[in-house]
Amino acid sequence: MNVYDFTVKAQDGSDVPLSNYKGKVLLIVNTATGCGFTPQYDELQDIYDAHHGDGLEILDFPCNQFGNQAPGSDEEIHSFCTGRYGITFPQFAKVDVLGENQIPLYKWLEENSTFSGFNGFMGAIVAGVVKRNDKDYKNNSKIKWNFTKFLIDRSGNIVARFEPTVKMAEVKKQVEAQL
Repeated sequence: MNVYDFTVKAQDGSDVPLSNYKGKVLLIVNTATGCGFTPQYDELQDIYDAHHGDGLEILDFPCNQFGNQAPGSDEEIHSFCTGRYGITFPQFAKVDVLGENQIPLYKWLEENSTFSGFNGFMGAIVAGVVKRNDKDYKNNSKIKWNFTKFLIDRSGNIVARFEPTVKMAEVKKQVEAQL
């Protein structure tokens, strides 16, 4: 099984088979519009601008499960992201990345990756918040917060997981290594 086995929902509710992205390097990210990490949209767009022509796609999945930081409709979220951050990469319908309504794609991502910890000052803050809801968070692969990223190679396999506190320069470096 790989990423191409999944179908997700576009903002308009239509089905989008991820097999449409065969042969591309993918960076899959769950996002929120009101999060301390929301400015990462700027860096994600910069990476996309630099490497979309090389075969990179960034797939954006808004999620309201962490601190209710993406409360708007799909249209409101998209309008905010395009207006404030100028994103041009694909943004899908809002999803659940945890729990009983977790979409199958995120179940697969979670089950086939490992949590590597938070780092830096923001990491300490996020860890404190996460620990309130998941005492064993260090020892499971559940998605912990907004802006968790998964790097997928051109064959559809997970090659890296980045927690939101990982520096975007490291994300960019590993994306470029796959291109």
